[in-house]
Amino acid sequence: MKLITFTVPCYNSAAYMDRCIETLLPAGEEAEIILVDDGSTDDTGKVADAYAEKYPNIVRVIHQENGGHGEGVNQGIRNATGMFFKVVDSDDWLDTEALAKVMEVLRCYADAETPLDLLMANYVYEHVADNTRNVVDYTGILPENRVFHWDEIGKFPPDKNILMHSVIYRTAVLRASGMELPKHTFYVDNLFVYQPLPQVKTIYYLNLDLYRYFIGRDDQSVNEKNMIKRVDQQLRVTRLMMEAVDVFALPPEQDKLRAYMLNYFSMMMAISSIFLALDGSEEALAKRKKLWDDLKAHDERLYRRCRHSVAQACNLPGWLGCKLSIGGYRIAQKLFKFN
Repeated sequence: MKLITFTVPCYNSAAYMDRCIETLLPAGEEAEIILVDDGSTDDTGKVADAYAEKYPNIVRVIHQENGGHGEGVNQGIRNATGMFFKVVDSDDWLDTEALAKVMEVLRCYADAETPLDLLMANYVYEHVADNTRNVVDYTGILPENRVFHWDEIGKFPPDKNILMHSVIYRTAVLRASGMELPKHTFYVDNLFVYQPLPQVKTIYYLNLDLYRYFIGRDDQSVNEKNMIKRVDQQLRVTRLMMEAVDVFALPPEQDKLRAYMLNYFSMMMAISSIFLALDGSEEALAKRKKLWDDLKAHDERLYRRCRHSVAQACNLPGWLGCKLSIGGYRIAQKLFKFN
C-alpha cells in the first residue's frame, strides 16, 4: 500500500499540468499520482502518459470519457491504493517543503493503533486582479501538531471554512462515507468536504502553507458571471448536501461538528439564494422559493436553522429583498475577497 494517493483531475490541461505534477513528485515512491484525463481534446492524455512512462512506480493514468471534475475525483477514490487521499487540481500546486513535512506526519501515523482520519494544512490563494496573496490558516481554531477530536475545535469564521484545498482524508473514510460526486457538475468540492466529516474521528492540523492556487480568472467556476450561469449546478450540490447527512443525528461528542456543518450548509443556502437573486429572472426567483420549500419539506429543523442564519438574509422576499440581499453580498465580497 502507498502512503498517499494524489488525484489530479485533468481536462485540457496540457499547457500547465507539468507544474502541478512536478510539485507532487518529490513525495517519492511512497506516493502515487493518479492523473485522470477527463476526455481532453488537447495533449493532456499524451502528457499524462509520458509521466507514467517516466515514473512507472509513482504515476498512473486513467483515461475516461468526459465526466467533469467530480467524476475525476470519483475515479481517484475508486482506484486509490494510498492510505491517505488528496485532490490537487491540475492548475494548482503544492509547496514542496510543506509537502515533505506532511509526508513525515503521515508516515508517523501509518501504523498507529488508532488511525488518523483527517490531516489539515493551510492554503494560499493569489488574486489575479490585484496581485495580492492571502493565506488561509486555522490558527486559534484547531490545535496544532497533535491529534485531536471534534470536541476540541473552535469556531470557524466565514472566510476560514474547511475546503478541498486544506484536507487530506484517510482513503477508507472517504469510501465509508458512501460519497459519489455528481458528473458534469461544478462546486462538488463542497460535498467532498461535507459528507465524509461525520466519519472523521481523529484530526491533525499542520500550520503550513501547503496548497496554492489562483483566484479571479475569468474562466474560473467561482467567477461571478460563471456562478450565475451555472446556478443550477450550485443548486444540485446544495440539494445533495441537504440529503447527505442528518446532522441532528450526530452523537454528543460531535456537537461542535454539528454546529460547523449547520453553518456550512447555511452558507450553501445563502450562496444559492444570492446567485438566483443576482439572476433576477422570474424563473430564478421561483427556483429560489422551491429550494427553500424543498428544504422545509425535507427537514424542518434544518430549515429553521437556516432561517435563523445569514442564509435567510439572502432570501428576503420581493424586489427590495433581492436588492438588500445583493447589497449584503457585495459587502461580504470586499471583506473576504470571495472572487
